[in-house]
Amino acid sequence: MKAVHFLSPDGKPRLGALDDSAIRDAGPAGPDGFVPSAANWAAIEGASGAEHALGDVRLLPPLRPPRIAAIGLNYRSHAEESELDVPDVPVVFAKWSSAVVAHEEEIVVPREETRPDFEGELAVVIGRRTYRADRDSALGAIGGITAINDVSGRRAQLETPLRQFTLGKSFDTFAPLGPCIASLDGIDLADIRVSTTVSGELMQDASTADLIFPVLDLIVYLSAGMTLEPGDVIATGTPGGVGDSRRPPRYLREGDVVEVTVEGVGTLRNRVRLES
Repeated sequence: MKAVHFLSPDGKPRLGALDDSAIRDAGPAGPDGFVPSAANWAAIEGASGAEHALGDVRLLPPLRPPRIAAIGLNYRSHAEESELDVPDVPVVFAKWSSAVVAHEEEIVVPREETRPDFEGELAVVIGRRTYRADRDSALGAIGGITAINDVSGRRAQLETPLRQFTLGKSFDTFAPLGPCIASLDGIDLADIRVSTTVSGELMQDASTADLIFPVLDLIVYLSAGMTLEPGDVIATGTPGGVGDSRRPPRYLREGDVVEVTVEGVGTLRNRVRLES
């Protein structure tokens, strides 16, 4: 199943079940969008409202996450291209949820940011309150998956001695999310293909089999001391191929279109605009 958060033709926020290129209305959306609890998935499964062609409605971010916990250097290929040692424990940083935008919304690069970069990632959405999970309960904590582009201002990220990640990762529009949230039906978390193209050129192409810390291990690690709440998002890390590690570097430019495809979810697409 796939759930979307959208504006109906009369401008009202709704939830819907996505099937190929059609959306079946599942009822009004609350301020948080689609939080993938068991009850909300049941509403998607039973969607019986009006049907809309995907191209006739505007998609909203599938949800407004209370928190985004992002993981750095979690693909071996990315650690290698960054010329950094494989970490012993997950590298965790925050992305502020104010950075979230929807499929087809613009990524707007601030004037001061000279090294805007892309990072296509699998995002895991928590479906139930979880504290001190083990691997079995970690699986049950996952409400669904989606795609996220961990857009990164490398200038802001790397200009301080301690390489503070949060600011350069949290500029407005620097967390495109969507286009939908997919349930785990038929999904093998250990082998999900993640790819990124920029203006049609393939930049990243990997499988979650290359993750240093698999998805369930991330939930176990994060929930030790921090309660994960429904709607929290974990951005699980990006594969090798980011623009900053290329020679010459390939930063985002005016008019670029970034597409992040996550197997089982679909393609998240956003155009780039440089702030004037």
